[in-house]
Amino acid sequence: MKLLDAHGEALGGFDRAVRRIGPDQWGNTTPCTEWSIRDLVNHLVSEQLWVPHLLAGQTLAEVGDRYDGDVLGDDPVAAWERASSAAREAWTAPGALEKRVHLSYGEADAADYGWQMTLDLAVHGWDLSTALGAAEPVPDGVARQLLETLEPQVEQWQGIGIFAPPVPVPADASPSDRLLALLGRKPR
Repeated sequence: MKLLDAHGEALGGFDRAVRRIGPDQWGNTTPCTEWSIRDLVNHLVSEQLWVPHLLAGQTLAEVGDRYDGDVLGDDPVAAWERASSAAREAWTAPGALEKRVHLSYGEADAADYGWQMTLDLAVHGWDLSTALGAAEPVPDGVARQLLETLEPQVEQWQGIGIFAPPVPVPADASPSDRLLALLGRKPR
């Protein structure tokens, strides 16, 4: 599966979950224990807001702190729609994946950044749908490709606290369940 296809599927899954949030659910807890639904969506909106800047070659210092704090405002769904649409447009622009981007740990290939963002969208899409009581697995093709592409990096990231320690799953677990378990989530 190609990066832009996987990214599109993961983005679509998170988008569908955002659109299912009821007005009284924004304060509900999520599998990310320190985040409410609003906090989780705020995190993803903030990440999407960064994408056009980073793919345009800006550094973290140039973007600054403009996306710190609450980026959802009074209409979280509209904030998500604007941010995700701009991010997707930036990802699909000609040559976007051939660029280098400035990230918190240094310069990286845009394609590597794209896989990281796809992982975040896919897993947090599961987190959000789980918090809404309608857990949807990460699509098998996306999960399989994320495992193949990022599994070695995820093991390194666990040592710095980005993800919880992995949880055991049966040998015949689906790609989605294996991915979620690798990231410290208990598949349902």
